[in-house]
Amino acid sequence: MADPDQDLLALENQLCYALAVASRRVIGLYRPLLEPMGLTHPQYLVILALWQHDSLSLRELAERVSSDPPTLSPLVRRLADIGYVVRERSPHDERSLTISLTPTGRELRQQAAKIPPTILDSLQMDLDELRTVHQMLTGLIDRTQSAPVGVGSHAEPQQGTRS
Repeated sequence: MADPDQDLLALENQLCYALAVASRRVIGLYRPLLEPMGLTHPQYLVILALWQHDSLSLRELAERVSSDPPTLSPLVRRLADIGYVVRERSPHDERSLTISLTPTGRELRQQAAKIPPTILDSLQMDLDELRTVHQMLTGLIDRTQSAPVGVGSHAEPQQGTRS
């Protein structure tokens, strides 16, 4: 049996595995904080984007939250049903849908202000640690956007490096 630290195909050496588990667990920390606001985590991301920009087209909103409009449309519809956003067709282009916060959606920001410090406490991290992790993940996101998929001429990984 191969040494797990040297085995590039060992589960615990997979970047995808570490990211998937970390993502599920971190998002799980948000769930009890979002439930009193009636939000799921994907809806929270949409509301965060709208707190920054107040009004966005569906396409712009999808870009901001790294989604696509058909996936985002039912989520935005549910946010409208609970009174947090308004969906309006553009008078200049009937195909364009503009999403805007309602006063109730804007007021949620006060309630959500407790979320970041609570998450930091739950993770037992300070702000500098959080910024470092965020920078690393943002860098990884940037690299994945420009990475060729399925191209066969990859350099041989060094022994013991994680993939």
